[in-house]
Amino acid sequence: MLSRTAENLFWLARYVERAEYLARTIEATLRVTALPNTYSGQGNEWDSALLTAGVAASFYNHYDEANEANVVEYLAFASTNSSSIRNCIEAARLNARSVRTALTGEMWATINSTWIELQETWSKGAKTREQLDGFLRFVQEASLRFDGSAYRTMLRNDAYWFSRLGVHLERADNTARILDVKYHLLLPEEQHVGGPLDYYQWSSILRSVSAQTAYHWVYRQTLKPWLIADLLILNDSLPRSLASCYGDLVRNLDQIGVAYGRQGPAQRHARGIRNRLEHSDMEDIFQRGVHEFIQEFLADNSRLGEIIAKQYLI
Repeated sequence: MLSRTAENLFWLARYVERAEYLARTIEATLRVTALPNTYSGQGNEWDSALLTAGVAASFYNHYDEANEANVVEYLAFASTNSSSIRNCIEAARLNARSVRTALTGEMWATINSTWIELQETWSKGAKTREQLDGFLRFVQEASLRFDGSAYRTMLRNDAYWFSRLGVHLERADNTARILDVKYHLLLPEEQHVGGPLDYYQWSSILRSVSAQTAYHWVYRQTLKPWLIADLLILNDSLPRSLASCYGDLVRNLDQIGVAYGRQGPAQRHARGIRNRLEHSDMEDIFQRGVHEFIQEFLADNSRLGEIIAKQYLI
């Protein structure tokens, strides 16, 4: 496969995954801010949403205040934000068009129809809360359709494997960021890490990664910060956990290595991260510091993206 084709497939998947994640982040933030202050806490959830998306610095180049209207506009519709949902969908469609022959008919139809509806229905944004709710559902459903069509219709060849690399690299980054932001910023200063935190704030974390039902199935307890961290970091059975993402990254990189006849630094780096996750436990992570653990993971995850690009996409 040409490196340019692999790159387009890789980034197509990343952009679709990122758009869905931003939609979930906005939806979860809206739920928390709709609660009375007694339940939602005193922190600015909209600042938290910006930090989770990694665009806080650029946001304040365009806006003075992180309120609902400004943050929703910037994360969902702003052309000035390269990672807005609108720009992610447009970039995904551009990448899809570049590799049209590498996609199945169902995959192309999903991404193209999503882009068309974005232009026709959402070109002026969402003016009411009802419209915003409809837009967020539209984005999440489009992502699920695209991911499902890829899983059910693509040959298990290098096109599929590069696409899945994009999905799981982006998903791992997103999960790590939201967990880090919630721990680092929302934990009250007078409480130690791992202490009790407001139920609704922790519920918003699980909603952001669509894991609230999974949490209750696995632990059968009320929401507890250390169990949520265990689920999102170490539990292989949750598709959005760091451990699960790296299990998939290692498998897909190994498939590429077999197909191309040799292993490389990407395979070794991914296996190293996977091994560290396998041999970690939450007690050690808490003793070391969740924030420090996540920051190291984010750096390693970003480094893997750079290694993949150098090894295969350039």
